[in-house]
Amino acid sequence: MSRLLKALEYSLLANRKEKEGGASPPDRNRQFLYIRTQRTAYQAGGYPILSVDTKKKELIGAFKNAGVSWLKEPIEVNVHDFPQDALGRAVPYGIYEVGRNHGTVYVGDSADTSEFAVGCLAHWWETFGSVAYPKADRMLICADGGGSNGWRSRLWKEQLQSVLCDSYGLSVTVCHYPTGCSKYNPIEHRLFGPISVNWAGKPLTSFEAMLAYIRGTTTRTGLEVQALRWEGVFEKGRKVNDEVMASLNLERHLICPNWNYTLHPRLPSPCLLNPFPELVS
Repeated sequence: MSRLLKALEYSLLANRKEKEGGASPPDRNRQFLYIRTQRTAYQAGGYPILSVDTKKKELIGAFKNAGVSWLKEPIEVNVHDFPQDALGRAVPYGIYEVGRNHGTVYVGDSADTSEFAVGCLAHWWETFGSVAYPKADRMLICADGGGSNGWRSRLWKEQLQSVLCDSYGLSVTVCHYPTGCSKYNPIEHRLFGPISVNWAGKPLTSFEAMLAYIRGTTTRTGLEVQALRWEGVFEKGRKVNDEVMASLNLERHLICPNWNYTLHPRLPSPCLLNPFPELVS
């Protein structure tokens, strides 16, 4: 039967995610064109272009990991994926540099909050970004429409202002992908996809093992990835009131202003003292 099917040009294929459920946002195409324009401008100026997102959270322990790997014998794992049997739950926040094909993943074990997301961005800038882009006074961030870096989040904007813009004198432009379009965010297929392939079929038995798999991810196009462990505790449900929002130096763009905005530093710029005490390299 298989020979007959192959002769008729059939092959074994998995389902492919292409259809987007629900009605598309009315400004979907306009936003994609605007993101392309912004990326072109920032690339021409030699400024950092970052694609950010939180990868799927993973239970750490002897749990089945989807996929297959080359082994002489299968690895035995737990029958059930009970959270109480895990050593912890990993929260990987990724930062992908579009221009340099370089990725940085911060692996936390607390909540996926805007405070965590911006903390990762601030540490990336202080440790890596300011070295790679010594003359840059601005950056472009491409993010999904929801989650810890969603366009509706007040805390995301407040943290960008106070932790990133004010502390380092940076102007930060954020462009969000429309709802349901996260697969077009470069980090998904240029960083997260290769990481998933690298650890396919391999249980994430410890945080150290997870970090090693992330660091060992490469591609034919020269992808380089670094990974760091962040043991800080981040509280869910933090609110930002109207008074704080009014104090932000936030400029909304004329095109799709909810999805596109720039935060400029407020003067004078305070200096953070030891802003990352719980980060483990």
